[in-house]
Amino acid sequence: MELSFDYGPYPSYDGLGDRYLSLLEECFLTLGVKENYFVDVSLVDEETIQQINREYRHIDRVTDVISFAFNDDKSELSLIKGDAPRALGEIFICLPRALEQAKEIGNSEERELRFLFIHGLLHLLGYDHMKKEDEEVMFPLQEKILSQEESKWKKKS
Repeated sequence: MELSFDYGPYPSYDGLGDRYLSLLEECFLTLGVKENYFVDVSLVDEETIQQINREYRHIDRVTDVISFAFNDDKSELSLIKGDAPRALGEIFICLPRALEQAKEIGNSEERELRFLFIHGLLHLLGYDHMKKEDEEVMFPLQEKILSQEESKWKKKS
């Protein structure tokens, strides 16, 4: 698995890429994903995420995270084989919105940025929360992955 991280206009967050790779590894381990995937993640400003949201989702407002799966037919995900990494998708995280949200709900900035990455990644892997029964699967899974990765990250440090 590979991760491309673009911190955009936020160079002080360049170290976040290592953490996102750790989360990617933990997510794939937890879900038993064996395929060699490539994920692209970018930190963006409010104007950029609003433009993306307006253009692709027809919702003209700022949001915290948007993800785009390159293969929307999730039944084919398991059919992708080979050594070269296949592009799973892109995740865009609005840094100003994430930091504001962290304050609003009492999260640390780091935890909120980790949470948004996992949330976007699970969407790329076919998880959703539009229905209550889907939410009951996705949300606990997010927390499980975050907790497991946090535990391993602390041991590394």
